[in-house]
Amino acid sequence: MSKRFWFASVVLMTIALARAAVAEQPSAKQVHPGHPILNLGSQAPDFSLPGVDGKTHKLSDYASSPVLAVVFTCNHCPIAQMYEQRIEKMYEDYGKRGVAVVAIQGNDPKALLIGELDSSDMSDTLAEMKARVAWKHLHYPYLYDGDTQAVTRAYGPQATPHIFIFDKARKLRYEGRVDNSYRIEQVKTSDARDAIEALLAGKDIAVGHTGTFGCSTKWAEKSAAREADERKLEATPVKLDMVDAEGLKLLRANAGSHVTLVSFWATWCGSCVVEFADLQGTFRMYKDRDFELVTVAANQPDEKAGVMRLLEKKHATSRNLLFGSEDTAALQKAFDPNWDSAVPYTVLLGPNGKVLYKTLGSVDLLELRRKILASVPAEYAGFTKYWTSN
Repeated sequence: MSKRFWFASVVLMTIALARAAVAEQPSAKQVHPGHPILNLGSQAPDFSLPGVDGKTHKLSDYASSPVLAVVFTCNHCPIAQMYEQRIEKMYEDYGKRGVAVVAIQGNDPKALLIGELDSSDMSDTLAEMKARVAWKHLHYPYLYDGDTQAVTRAYGPQATPHIFIFDKARKLRYEGRVDNSYRIEQVKTSDARDAIEALLAGKDIAVGHTGTFGCSTKWAEKSAAREADERKLEATPVKLDMVDAEGLKLLRANAGSHVTLVSFWATWCGSCVVEFADLQGTFRMYKDRDFELVTVAANQPDEKAGVMRLLEKKHATSRNLLFGSEDTAALQKAFDPNWDSAVPYTVLLGPNGKVLYKTLGSVDLLELRRKILASVPAEYAGFTKYWTSN
C-alpha cells in the first residue's frame, strides 16, 4: 500500500468516524453553552417558588403524583402564548388521573429588551403573570423563578415552552417540545402526552428527547444588552413639529394599512404626563411592527420650548406634534368634530381611519395594548386571534 493511499484511507476513516460520532448526538438538542439541559435519568431538581396564587410551591407538594410534568413557559413569547390553553388542557385532563402539571416562568425580566415584547401586552414579572392568568382564566400552577433563575439553571430549558416529564421516582424520562407545532391545526404528534401515557401505563417512552422551539430563555447575563439598548434609545433624537388643521385631518384619515395611536396631551395636564411614559413604552414595544404613535400637544404654539423639554425628559422617540394655532378649539374639531372637551384624549386608528379604541381620560393600558396586538398584522392568524378572546 503506498503512503499516499494509506494517508487518504486514514483521512476518510477519520471523517467517517467523526460523522458517526455526530450522528449519535441528538441533532435537535441545541443547548445554550452555559446552560445545559438536565440529562435523561436525572433526579428532578428541587424547587420552592412563589406562584400566582400567592402560595409557595415545592417539589415535595407533588410527591404523591405518579407523573410530574414541569413546563417552562412565559408571558411575552407568542409561541408560549399559543401553548397556554394546551397546558391548561393537559392540567385538566391529567389532573383527573393524578398527574401533576406545573408551569414555571424562568426568564429574568431585566434581561428582556423592550423590542422583544412586540407580541405581548406585558413582560414576565410575577405581577404580570398574575394579570395574564386572570385574563386568560388559567388554573394550572404558574410559578416564578425570574429573580434568581436557580431552578431554571438546574433544569436548563432552552426555549418557551420546554417540558420536563418525571416518573414516580422523579427520574427524568422525557424533555423537549409539547407537540410538533405551535399552529394547533398542524399538530400531528403529541409528544408530551404520549410520554405521560407511556409512564401511566408502565411502558418505556419511545423518544426521550425532542427539540424545542419558541423564544429563547432570557438568562440574567443578557441584562447588559438591555442596558445598552436603553442607552441607545435615550440617545435617539427627539423631534417636535407644528401641525395645522389640514395636518390633523390627514392624521385622522390614517390612509394606508398601518395602525396609528394618537395621543392628545398637554404639559399642564397631570394625568397626561403620568401616562406619557407608558405610551412611549408601548410605542417602543411595537415600533418594528406596522404601528405608529403620534403625540399631539394641545399647548399654545408659544409654549413649544416647554413641550420640547418634557418630550426630551421622557425620551419621546415617537412622532411628536404641537398645535400650530392659538385657536385650539378649531384644531380639535379638525381631528374630531365631536371632541370639545379636555385631554388626555387617545384614539387608536386602524387602516383608513377606522376607530379601534377611543377614550377621554387616562387609558386602560392593557386594554389598549391588546387592541393594538389584535389589529396589527401577524405572520400567523393565531397570533392575532389570541388577543381577541379570553
